[in-house]
Amino acid sequence: MSKIVILNRKKIQLYTVIAAVVILAGAYIGWQQTKPALAPAGETPQVLQIVTGEFTAMLDNGKKIESYQFSPSSVYAKKGQPVELRISGVNGQSHPFVIEGLDITGTINKGKTTIVKFTPKDAGVYSIICQTHDDPKTSGPMVGYLVVQ
Repeated sequence: MSKIVILNRKKIQLYTVIAAVVILAGAYIGWQQTKPALAPAGETPQVLQIVTGEFTAMLDNGKKIESYQFSPSSVYAKKGQPVELRISGVNGQSHPFVIEGLDITGTINKGKTTIVKFTPKDAGVYSIICQTHDDPKTSGPMVGYLVVQ
């Protein structure tokens, strides 16, 4: 048995409007999901991560030599935006440090993460210097760089 459906002009217009609304709503929802999340500048801190590292080697005469480093050796920040610098201690018991030009000091301990929060006001290159390993006599220099753009 066949059914015949008769659509008048008003039903066709109604179905067309409903279809258009569904298509536009789907397009809008899809577009919203592909937009990157934007945070207001200056409120969300830039999170920078560094770890301490150590190189050891044995000389031909049996003497052990070692050198400490920050890895990565340079991190980059934006001027005027808050920074959260996280330095994790992997090698060495402790590394007291200073960030020259920013009046920041702290200590990195093995197995722990030291978090330093600040907002750089001026562009430039700031040295992160371990005060335990600051010259060749103490397996240094152990230096990293904070580059503020």
